[in-house]
Amino acid sequence: MASDPGTPVLLNSARLRGMEIRNRIWLAPMCQYMVAAEDGVPTDWHLVHLGARATGGFGLIVTEATAVSPEGRISPRDTGLWNPEQVRAWSRIVAFCQEQGAKVAVQLAHAGRKASTWPNLPAFRNRRGTVPEFSSGWRTVGPTEEPFPGMEPPEALTVAEIHQVIEDYADAADRALEAGFDALELHFAHGYLVHEFLSPLVNTRRDGYGGDGEGRRRLAREITAAVRERWPADRPLIARISATDWIDGGWDVAQSIDLAQELTQLGVDALHVSTGGAVIADIAVGPEYQVGFARRIREAAGVPVAAVGLITDPASAEAVLERGDADFVAVGRAALRDPAWPQRAAHELGTSDPALYPPAYHRGSW
Repeated sequence: MASDPGTPVLLNSARLRGMEIRNRIWLAPMCQYMVAAEDGVPTDWHLVHLGARATGGFGLIVTEATAVSPEGRISPRDTGLWNPEQVRAWSRIVAFCQEQGAKVAVQLAHAGRKASTWPNLPAFRNRRGTVPEFSSGWRTVGPTEEPFPGMEPPEALTVAEIHQVIEDYADAADRALEAGFDALELHFAHGYLVHEFLSPLVNTRRDGYGGDGEGRRRLAREITAAVRERWPADRPLIARISATDWIDGGWDVAQSIDLAQELTQLGVDALHVSTGGAVIADIAVGPEYQVGFARRIREAAGVPVAAVGLITDPASAEAVLERGDADFVAVGRAALRDPAWPQRAAHELGTSDPALYPPAYHRGSW
């Protein structure tokens, strides 16, 4: 990775495959629940939301969880990438962000048994659980018929249906290329479909997609292989994983390292390391609470990693990189408060980078 000793590590450029990123700051994927038409087509909201972070200096913009099929959406108001209309809408957004100097990755996702939920917006604050089918919801799927607590039971996927999910991911990769995305991120975290297959607390199947660790990791491997085959060799592939279920007997760091090594062999270029989501757990949330997991996976698997999780101020982000905990820092909720977080970071770290500012914004530079 490129490095300039006179520049804070956070503001150094980096390369993943053929993609040059202007700095080490990623916009973490965050659901917006703003597709009011419930058709998966991103809107002007997404153009403004993502575009503002591109003009604010982020190196890599990662979209919200974007479903590979209608039933893969977390909520009816999520974005998708299963038809040409969605491709056209994403193309406009991607092109604008790239014009501002940012690279753009789409996070391809299937929510599994945690799909068809009410949008996490103030207007729906009194509604919880599964959206019923008579109110724009749908029947969800998972490794088994065991539901996530508080939600309706899913249908257990057959082997043929699993193969269709894999094909849905590969087809979405083709559409992502058509839309102009620079990179793909496979969402294997937070208790959604692939994480459901990974976790022994959720996946109790007795066929080739369950049982021991190799069987539970099979879906992740097969999706990765199918997508890598269709995604251009010069464009990076990223996987987001939950490093632990935070419960003894669940998915853990050792298993995450095994998965990381397999995914790297299949062509994954970086891991975006988060935690939790498969089951309800007591998570010790605090500043940088997931960074240690990123470091352990980076050291054991020898793969570049992005750390995420309450990394809110530039000095802390710089320290994460200086210590070698991670290669990239993903900023989420802090970026909702401050679209120009990277510009402020440069100022607070004692440097100035005019390239972080669009020409029209130079008068407002720090």
